[in-house]
Order: sequence, then structure tokens, then C-alpha cells
Amino acid sequence: MTAGRTQALTASLGTRTSLLERRARVIGAVRSFFTATGFLEVETPILCRAPLPERHIDAIPSGSLYLATSPEPYMKRLLAADFPRIFQVSKCFRNAEAGRQHNPEFSMLEWYRAHADTGALVADAQAVLVAACRAVHGTAAFSYQGRALAMDTPWEMLSVDDAFARHAGVTLDACPDQELFDTTLVELVEPRLGLDAPTVLHSYPACLSPMARPLPGRPDRADRFEIYIAGVELANGCAELVDRGALEANIEAERQARRAAGKDPYPVPADFLEALDTLPPCAGTALGIDRLVMLLCDAARIEDVIAFREGERH
Repeated sequence: MTAGRTQALTASLGTRTSLLERRARVIGAVRSFFTATGFLEVETPILCRAPLPERHIDAIPSGSLYLATSPEPYMKRLLAADFPRIFQVSKCFRNAEAGRQHNPEFSMLEWYRAHADTGALVADAQAVLVAACRAVHGTAAFSYQGRALAMDTPWEMLSVDDAFARHAGVTLDACPDQELFDTTLVELVEPRLGLDAPTVLHSYPACLSPMARPLPGRPDRADRFEIYIAGVELANGCAELVDRGALEANIEAERQARRAAGKDPYPVPADFLEALDTLPPCAGTALGIDRLVMLLCDAARIEDVIAFREGERH
């Protein structure tokens, strides 16, 4: 490395030193919280043979394998092997995802509880976010882009149907069109969520939630939620669908949708499907570490809270 490039790199990192130090405190607080509450920290492969096929999430090929888009299939195999409370902070990769809140390589916190419901996950999420906020600010309150927020206040619980009616004037069908749903959510609904306190958006259309269990008595809606703070989607969780027949059908439908769109359908995740035979009722959540640090550091972009940006020369 030339002296000029070394000086440029040092200057670039120097402007982010405080942010990176706070990032380390956030990750430390996350690990401390889950370890203290009886969760086992695990590690799962970054290279995988068969990513779970989701029509709008594209894996990055690596030789004959793929970079993991999520640790979900491996963590559920651990649940099936009788590890009932697990978590990890891992690197995940998604092709062609870049922007203010996206990077193709990102850090994900994911945790699972056997024999638990989404209420337990939301309680976990609030407790870990309070711990992370206190690790950075010494208090559960913070400010993001001029808006005062607090993690320890009561969180807003809002169904997807009510959110679309309130913020977009839309009444959702039993199974809305995915493209129209996503566009309305991103453009009209999301910017209005979590502005005064974190919002838990729940009860998603089941047809758009292939990995989630349908709500009891409401088969067209899934027991799935997302957490929003200051209009930023921070976490996605659900009561997991563990019925092998139903999940096989959903996965095959996603593979066919990818094939119809001219995308790689990915191999059938056979090892994951076999684990469903012993997978207990469970619930899990994925939370974006980079976005959490961005919020707690009052940073405008994810690239401000990572040491090296994708595409940066080294």
C-alpha cells in the first residue's frame, strides 16, 4: 500500500472512530444481554449449499455454494437438535442491495426461542434495545435526525391492516399483490412508523410470509411482526411455521416464483426440511445490527457506521 493510500485510509477511519467505538459497545451489550438471559451463542456457516428461496432476496454465488443471506436454516436445525434458546451476530450477504439503509454485506443479530410466541420476542427486542441504547448513551433515550425517542417507553402495536388504512387509505385484500403491497409499505406506511416510540407492525398477509405460522382463527394473516424506529425497519420476527408439508409447499412456490422471474431458484434445502420433523414450536427474530448502530449514533447512512464500505479499494 502506498503512503498516499495509507494516509487516505487513516483519515477515513479517523472520522469514524467514535462511531466504530460505539458500534463495539452495541455489539457487546447485545452479547451480554443474551448470555445473561440464558441464550447460547452459536456460529453457523457463511457458505451454504441451499439458501432459503425468497423471491425478492438474491444470494451471492461463491463457486458451487452461496454466501448466506441469513443464518435461519442452520439455526432452526440447531433448535431441532434440542438447543432451545440460541442467538448469534453473523455476517449476511444479499446481492445488489445498496443504499442509505442497505449494504450487500451486513451484520445480523438473530435469535430463537423454542416453545415461545411473538410476545416473548418483542419483550426480548425491547430489553436488548434498551441495553444497547444505555451502552451508547447511558440512558434509554436518544435522538435520531432531530427526533427524540426512548426505547423504554410503551411500544406502539399496530396491525398491517390498520397501518395501511391509517397511513395509505388502503383496505388490504386477503392476499394482496406483493409488488403493490411493498411499494405502498415503503412509500406511504414505513415513513410514518416509530416516530414517537418504536412501532411493532404485526399480522402480515400470510401469502407474503411463507416462513411464518398463520394466526389462529385468521388463516389469511401470519403471526409475523416488524419493528420500526424513526421510519427505519429494524427487525423482522415471527412464530415459525414448523409444519413440514406446508413449508415444503411454500418453499417450492418461492422457487417457482424465482424461476418465473428468470432467477436462480436455488437447490431444495433438503437438510433444513428434514430437520422439520423434530423442530419444536418456536419463534425467531432477525435484527439489523448496522441499522441499530446507525440509529443510536444518529448517522444518516449505514456506510457511516462500518469500517470499510463495499467496493472500497484496500
